[in-house]
Amino acid sequence: MARNLIFMVLDSCRYDSFAQARKLQFDRIGVAERRWSYASWTAPSHYSYLMGLVPHRSPQGVFASEVYKQDFTAWIDRLDIPDLGFKSFIPQLSLPKLLKDRGYRCIGRVSMPVLNGFTLVSAFFDDYKLMPNHNDFSGMVDEIEFTPERPTFYFLNIGETHYPYMMKGLDLPYISGVHGAAKALAAGEDSGGRIANGNGNGGNGTGFFDAEKLQLLHAQQIRCVEYVDQVFARLLEKAPSDTYFMIMADHGEAFGEGGYFGHGPVMHEAAFAVPFLEGIRPS
Repeated sequence: MARNLIFMVLDSCRYDSFAQARKLQFDRIGVAERRWSYASWTAPSHYSYLMGLVPHRSPQGVFASEVYKQDFTAWIDRLDIPDLGFKSFIPQLSLPKLLKDRGYRCIGRVSMPVLNGFTLVSAFFDDYKLMPNHNDFSGMVDEIEFTPERPTFYFLNIGETHYPYMMKGLDLPYISGVHGAAKALAAGEDSGGRIANGNGNGGNGTGFFDAEKLQLLHAQQIRCVEYVDQVFARLLEKAPSDTYFMIMADHGEAFGEGGYFGHGPVMHEAAFAVPFLEGIRPS
């Protein structure tokens, strides 16, 4: 039988935050590479992942088509299914569609509203849900179950590493992403004074984050990786021995580099550099 697959996306987790974190459980899967996201914000990055692509290495002196070819053929070894080459993905270019056609249960659990079940990203899943709590990886793990009759594909978007990084009690500005900004515009609200994942006014109109606050936020994202790693221990315990794990971020995050904060309309390598690791469940 084909392997179970757990595809985990730590939202907004930049590479160096992941690398600096103490993460004993993730390290059991493998050593994280520094790779590059196809997009600097959540929705398009997740769409590319659900096409069957992963963060790329950005090799020089090769045609892009060769990189894509390697990405698609890598699924043969990941899931131990001999015919999962590029031809298997067309015409839909959908990883959940491909796996569903091969007998997988396809289940999605997401934290970001921009990935809600009314969007096209939910297509072809048997069970897809936006979690009610932004920081509920633990709740996702509680719901995860496997069946010996069929392999399972879990696609998990994890919000703990996204702003405000599980921080409470600080005077942090509300930051709208695309989903929040669209809701505000639809309701006829003025979003003045709010940061929208880029430059803007922060914290009650007091101006952009200062260097000390940016350092604090970066350090907190590292702590969030460590928290997620602790919860991941429970997922490892639940997963059968034939489970294949893929762990990455959808994009990075700027913490003051070049005068930027966050992601989205941010053209800086900090918003694109992400961790990537994969491997079979350790015994």
